Amino acid sequence: MKPILAALALTSSLAAGAPATAQPDVFRATLRDGWQMQNGNQMVAFHLTLVDGWKTYWRAPGDSGIPPSFDWAGSTNVAAVRFHWPRPKVMTVGGLQTIGYSHELVLPVEIIPKDRSQPVALKAAVDLGVCSDICVPASFQVTADLPRPGASDETIQRALRQRPSTGKEAGVTKATCEITPQKDGLRLKAVLRLPSTGGAEVVVVEPGINGVWVSEADVSRNGKDLLAEVDLVAPGGGVFALQRDAITLTVLGKHRAVEIQGCASP
Repeated sequence: MKPILAALALTSSLAAGAPATAQPDVFRATLRDGWQMQNGNQMVAFHLTLVDGWKTYWRAPGDSGIPPSFDWAGSTNVAAVRFHWPRPKVMTVGGLQTIGYSHELVLPVEIIPKDRSQPVALKAAVDLGVCSDICVPASFQVTADLPRPGASDETIQRALRQRPSTGKEAGVTKATCEITPQKDGLRLKAVLRLPSTGGAEVVVVEPGINGVWVSEADVSRNGKDLLAEVDLVAPGGGVFALQRDAITLTVLGKHRAVEIQGCASP
């Protein structure tokens, strides 16, 4: 693995091999250039190392976090990308629940080429938030020609092993959602039948629609059933439609995380 992008705290545009410059020195970012998979896709990973006391955020960051965004415009031979998020941590600061990573984040990204027989050239712009006592918007850019076949990287492999379990892997036998119209949006009540994930369990609801605000879930457990209730408000307010198969429910417990795709009618 060679470092493709160097570290940055606020804004940078760096190509392969550029020196690290960070003012202030809040985090270091590199691209682990990975390998070509058996199916012809390319596995790479963004590797962020954060200064003690600083954190960055998961795709659903919670009450006050800043979700990361990725722009792949200008890349060559890229049809789509698939993120393999490792299990995040639940953090409470000033009474607000946020979800993310401290110290380090290795985020595997599976690049799906338009033509698997041809090389892939990445050009990506990443915007994210890094927070301590204050939150700082940060960004960096990367350009890289991906190696073929490349070599398996144990750091990326370890991050892939840290992903949440699927519902099937975790023994989920029921996942239903009652969706009720409200004056300013929707109320969603989920019932998940699965073994305890340990300790105080947090449930994150992702509606599959950009821009929808989702409240922190009220969570309780009744034996094998985990109950979670959230409010959802669209930017314009009022009732809106949800696609049940686009809803993602993630359970974060002390011992494991579980990601459930889709939520049936009760």
